[in-house]
Amino acid sequence: MAAPHHVDNVKSVSEVQGTKLHQAVIGTCTNGRIEDIRIAAAILKGKKIPDGFQLLIIPASQKIYLQAMDEGLIRIFMEAGASVLAPSCGPCLGTGQGIPASNINIISTANRNFKGRMGNKESFIYLASPATVAHSALKGEIVDPRGSISDDKFPYPKKQVSTVDIAKGDNRLENKVWNYSDIHNMNTDVMFAGNLTYNVKSSDPEKIMPHLFAGVDESFATKVNSGDIIIAGLNFGCGSSREHPAVGLAFAGVEAVICKSVNRIFYRSSVNQGLPILVVPEAVDAFKQGDKVSVDFQKGIIRIAGNEFTFAPLPDKLLGIFKAKGLANYLKNNL
Repeated sequence: MAAPHHVDNVKSVSEVQGTKLHQAVIGTCTNGRIEDIRIAAAILKGKKIPDGFQLLIIPASQKIYLQAMDEGLIRIFMEAGASVLAPSCGPCLGTGQGIPASNINIISTANRNFKGRMGNKESFIYLASPATVAHSALKGEIVDPRGSISDDKFPYPKKQVSTVDIAKGDNRLENKVWNYSDIHNMNTDVMFAGNLTYNVKSSDPEKIMPHLFAGVDESFATKVNSGDIIIAGLNFGCGSSREHPAVGLAFAGVEAVICKSVNRIFYRSSVNQGLPILVVPEAVDAFKQGDKVSVDFQKGIIRIAGNEFTFAPLPDKLLGIFKAKGLANYLKNNL
C-alpha cells in the first residue's frame, strides 16, 4: 500500500497494520470496476462496520452502479452501514461527502494521497486494494486481507527515478519540433501545476498558456506556435487527469505529439480537445535534435529526416474531430 503523503511511499501492509482508521473509500474512477465492487461486497456481506466509522462506496460508472444493483451488491453495502455515492468525482479530490476532519486516517482505493488531496491538509491518506480497504473498514484499523499478522518487508527498494533538467536557455525547439524524447513520465503536474487547477479554468485556454509546460521547459509557453510538433518519451501525460495541458496544447495549435507511450486518460482528453497523439516509439528512437518532421494523418506516415514510420491511418471520424478542433465542435457540426 501507499502511506501518506505520497504514492511512492510504498509499504507492505504489515508495516502499517494496526493503524487506527476513521474513514474508508472504495471506488471512484480507479478501483471502482464491477470486479472491485464484487470483492468488497463479498468481504462485507453479513457484517457491520464499526459505529462512527464512515465507509463510502463509489462505483466507477452508471453502468457499473446498475450492474451492482442487479447483483444485489448495493444492498450488501447499505446493510453493512456503508454510504453508496453516485458515480462522479467526489471524496478523491475533496468535493462533496467524505472531506475528512483534521488528524484522521483514511484508507482509500483512489490513486492519489498527496497532502490536502481529499480537501484537508491535516488528514492522512493510505492507498490500498479494495480487499484491504474492505477488511480494514470492518476492523476500524489497517489489517492484512490474508487474515494474519505478518512481518513482510516490501521487496522493492525505493530509488530515485532518473530525471532530466532543462536549463534556462536550453533550446529544445528546432524546425518547429520540440524535442523531449529523453524525458519519460512527463506528468500533468509539470505540464500545468496542480495548485493552479482551481484558479485557472480549463475552459479558459488563454489563461492556461502562460503556465503551459512551466515545470518542463520555461521557454515553451512563449515560443510554441501553431503547427509545432512535440517528440516525447514514455508514459506521456501520466498523473492527475486534469484537462488543462491538453486544452493548452490544442489551443496553441500543436500539430501532433509523437511519443513512445501515452497515459490513457490523457489520450482521451487530448482527443476531446482536438490534439493528435501518435504512439510510434520507433519514430521517437530515430529522431535526432534538428531533424525535420512531418505527419500524414490520412496515410498514417511520419517522415523524419527522409525516413518513413507508419501508424494505423486514423478513422474519418477521428480526423473530423481533429479538424474541428475538438469533440464538442465536431458534435455541433455533425448532429
